[in-house]
Amino acid sequence: MSVVHLSADQFADTIADNDTVVLDFWAEWCGPCRAFAPIFEAAAAAHPDVVFAKVDTEAEPELAAAFQIRSIPTVVVVRDSIAVFRHSGVLPKDALDDVLEQVSALDMEAVGAELARTSS
Repeated sequence: MSVVHLSADQFADTIADNDTVVLDFWAEWCGPCRAFAPIFEAAAAAHPDVVFAKVDTEAEPELAAAFQIRSIPTVVVVRDSIAVFRHSGVLPKDALDDVLEQVSALDMEAVGAELARTSS
C-alpha cells in the first residue's frame, strides 16, 4: 500500500476502518522528517496490509495537539483503535520492521483489558 496523507476529516474513518495504522507526524521544514520519509515509504511497500499515513503537523495542528506531538518526526502505531506504540525521532528500517512485527503479535484483548483496568 502507498503512503496516504491524512487530514483531520479523514482521521476517525481511517482509524476505524483499518486494523493497523502507522502515523508519521512530520513537517516540510524538518530535516529528520525528510530523512525518515524513504524509510516510511519502504515500510509501506513491505507491509501492504497496514495503512501508513503522514500527518503534516503544520496543516493539521489539531491532530498534532490530540497526540501531544512535541517533536517531529514522531511515529504512532494504532491497532484496533488503540495507540500501542510511539517514538519521537528517526526510526531505522530494522527498528520500524521490528515494531510492526511486535504490534502484529499483540494480544489486543489483553491490551484492552489492561486499559480498562488502569483507567478505572
